Amino acid sequence: MFTGLIQALGTMEPLGGDSWQITCVSHSGEVIMQDLAYGDSVAVDGVCLTVEKVLKDGFIATASPETLRRTTLGGERRQQRYVNLEASLRVGSKVGGHFVMGHVDGIGRLLVAEQTASSWEMTFIASEAIARYIVPKGSIAVNGISLTVAAYEPEISQFKVAVIPLTYTDTNLRYLVSGSLVNLEGDILGKYVEKFVYPGNSQTTAPDEISMDGITPAFLAEHGYL
Repeated sequence: MFTGLIQALGTMEPLGGDSWQITCVSHSGEVIMQDLAYGDSVAVDGVCLTVEKVLKDGFIATASPETLRRTTLGGERRQQRYVNLEASLRVGSKVGGHFVMGHVDGIGRLLVAEQTASSWEMTFIASEAIARYIVPKGSIAVNGISLTVAAYEPEISQFKVAVIPLTYTDTNLRYLVSGSLVNLEGDILGKYVEKFVYPGNSQTTAPDEISMDGITPAFLAEHGYL
């Protein structure tokens, strides 16, 4: 589990097969390397990878073909030189972002990034499977970064986030251009709510196709929503 607060930037290089070497390149890389051990989890651009070998300035991990197919880490989708890094959440640590699982739901695309007086406003488009979990003023992970949804247009599956200068400078968001692909993970809370409210719902079933007959005040109270 992660919080979506990026701790360092790194590079990712293939070693052959499914093995990859991730190297910390920013001055804050020591935060990642501190106490890093075999079997630990590190989020790489929002993708949870397991440390198989610790190196001086990084680590080696395996990214399966399925992971590479579903995310931006491998193949033609890998457009960015730098990846965002975050070590897993420790018990007792501060949760400054939101609960990020490191299980990417799908790939989105940057439409436009505009600098304002106090932030950067970035607009992304997401697939319908991801967009169903987007809530205005809710949380979403973009390349592993915990961001707040400033605006959402469900008709066209577009959402906007406001990025403060610190986040923009210290993550790979500053390297994105129009058309850049990003990893998206919806808020886990929304997925659990959907599971309780729409039992048996699949990713291919739209919520308006599911009967609401069983959703009563008693049901909501029983499951802790009232």
